Amino acid sequence: MRGRLLRAWREGVKAARGAAGRAGAPPWRVLFFGTDRFAVTALRALEAARERSEDSLVSRLEVVTLPSRLPGDLPVRRCTRELQLPVHEWPHTGPVGQFDVGVVASFGRLLSEDLILQFPYGVLNVHPSYLPRWRGPAPIVHTVLHGDKVTGVTIMEIRPKRFDVGPIIKQEEIAVPPHCTARELEAMLSKMGANMLISVLKNLPESLKNKREQPKEGVTFAPKISIAKSCIKWEEQTAAQVIQLHRAIGSMFPLQTLWKGSTVKLLDFVEVDDVPGFADQLLNDHGAVPGSLLYHKVSQMLIARCKEGWVGIKTVVLKKKLTAVDFYNGYMHSCFQKNSRTVHQECRFQTLKLSTTKKTLKEREILAQGVKQ
Repeated sequence: MRGRLLRAWREGVKAARGAAGRAGAPPWRVLFFGTDRFAVTALRALEAARERSEDSLVSRLEVVTLPSRLPGDLPVRRCTRELQLPVHEWPHTGPVGQFDVGVVASFGRLLSEDLILQFPYGVLNVHPSYLPRWRGPAPIVHTVLHGDKVTGVTIMEIRPKRFDVGPIIKQEEIAVPPHCTARELEAMLSKMGANMLISVLKNLPESLKNKREQPKEGVTFAPKISIAKSCIKWEEQTAAQVIQLHRAIGSMFPLQTLWKGSTVKLLDFVEVDDVPGFADQLLNDHGAVPGSLLYHKVSQMLIARCKEGWVGIKTVVLKKKLTAVDFYNGYMHSCFQKNSRTVHQECRFQTLKLSTTKKTLKEREILAQGVKQ
């Protein structure tokens, strides 16, 4: 059944291209779909291609974005105002049949078959992973979270009803730099994707002719990350996993924990392997449990025990932002003046469990900021 539907859809695409009656060469009339920072880079590249007076690649550029439910527009909407581009609010997509090709970058909505068939050359998707690895809305976060050594960008053809399953038009691979955060990787991949998109548009008919289906092997999924993921599970996560989690989501959701019943946010994590003298201090601190805290005076860092290993923390947010020195003097010093046998039970972080209400509110705030996952 699915095979017959797919063949019928392909015939519809061919008919739409045939009905266009155009020469099959630039400049193209482009309708762009996007929301966040990652999408802005591709949008700016399309606008630059439109502004060139000679050998223009884009003759018309309009934008579809999502409505913003909180104060502060999405990055793509702000960009359209700066560039003075016509913008449509989803589900409205502007005039029917007046564009040659659609371009999607981090839009987060499925496009219907009827909408796709309005574009003679279909709809292209700029996806920040080396498909079929990390299909879904949060490929960059999952790339960092799982410690991938390589990733890439895929320009693919949108198909209806399912995300990120269409054929590959262009694909490039890149090494993930050591210690890279999701925010840093997003910047790299957004530039890479924008350049690839322009390359495809320069010879669009030939690019579409040479597309290939995605491999059936190696498929992984990148579901959306919720704020609940930011709660450190000291008894379950190793030091390496906590550091990796911070690099993956720290720019969206600062990692959180409990300190004596109060929620605190932890910033500026450090790997402690190379901290001078730290190993010697640990030899004198038997009885540490997951979440136990020490203060390392030489490096002026808090050191927290994980399931395996320790992590360094330079900044804590408890009502206000505190350095590790301030947190130790204000909240830890008294613990260490007491019986050393109980200090690791009293002076420790504990796992925080967020309520659904808090999670929903925070996720709305993140959506309004337009953070690419």
